[in-house]
Amino acid sequence: MIDKEIAEIRRRFRPEKNNITHIRGCYVNEKKEIISEFNQSLGMMPEEESEKMLAILKRTLSGSIDRNLINITFDTQQVVDSEEHKLLMALRSSSLNDAESVASLFQHVIETLVIEGNYLILLAHDTYDIPFRSSDGEKQEDASSEVFSYILCSICPVKMTKPALSYYVRENEFHNHIVNRVVAPPELGFMFPAFDDRSANIYNALYYTKDISKNHQEFVDILFKSEVPMPAAAQKEVFQAILEDTLADNCSYDVVQTVHEHLCELIEEHKINKEIEPLVITKDTVKVVLESCGVSEIQVSAFEEKYDTEFGIDTNLSPKNIVNVKQFEVSTPNVKIHVKPECSHLVETRVIDGTKYVLVRADENVEVNGVNVLIS
Repeated sequence: MIDKEIAEIRRRFRPEKNNITHIRGCYVNEKKEIISEFNQSLGMMPEEESEKMLAILKRTLSGSIDRNLINITFDTQQVVDSEEHKLLMALRSSSLNDAESVASLFQHVIETLVIEGNYLILLAHDTYDIPFRSSDGEKQEDASSEVFSYILCSICPVKMTKPALSYYVRENEFHNHIVNRVVAPPELGFMFPAFDDRSANIYNALYYTKDISKNHQEFVDILFKSEVPMPAAAQKEVFQAILEDTLADNCSYDVVQTVHEHLCELIEEHKINKEIEPLVITKDTVKVVLESCGVSEIQVSAFEEKYDTEFGIDTNLSPKNIVNVKQFEVSTPNVKIHVKPECSHLVETRVIDGTKYVLVRADENVEVNGVNVLIS
């Protein structure tokens, strides 16, 4: 799925937009025991509660593609004859009314998921009359081209509120507020099938993880039996380590700054051009930059080899997982300098009288603790 398709489904999670009739779920404690199960009518809930329920489900479709939202692909054999795909299809085709399939999903999640504390598993089924879009992109609400039937699963931590003083209106007094359990935003979840090219694709699912340092591979293994990419945070760390290890003495400020600048330019250009497909880079993208910086052929080859070892041969990466487009950081054990990426040229490294320095050009006003100071 692409951003535009995800946004179209996200808009479904409003009281007046969706066709969700009921929400199924179970509450699980830290001992992996089901405390309670429920099958609740969304229409019978008070309006405020139904809106909060929809808001929680909607969060399972938030974040960036290849960072929080990952496209899962089933191979042909899985779709033809596999237990994991049959389960997802049964949940969808029964509109979550097949109690046995629902119980099986709950059990799969509980047995494999590693998550701290109590949590809630929420399941919703929706049907979407996809409005027809003409060749010029104009939407015709009264002309439906297809009914898209899908399920959404959200797994939400349940946390305790903190003790606090609270005002009680009837008594006109302040008393200790009762500590309650509240449902936090989803930690992970999925949507099946995918909404690709504004149509159902039973060969794909969309997987969500809130924490970009975790991909919960154990969860993916049991539900999809599919590999997911390395977590986004780990991709950044590994990429940085590859540069450092393979470039050695050539891993200078100028080289790292040029790589960062080039990737930021690609991201900005992709945004300006409003390209539909997510932006990805390959090892060849970085290779060209390294060569332009005068890095030796031996070291460039070492980078390529290490890249293939760590990420897989010809693996594409999202540059947003590699660089921070909002910040360029230079740090020592005692000092950190944060610079806007477009101003990274104001920083340089130099050796003066045998001592290494990080220099920041100060052409404009300089403040120390909010006080303008003069540099003489």
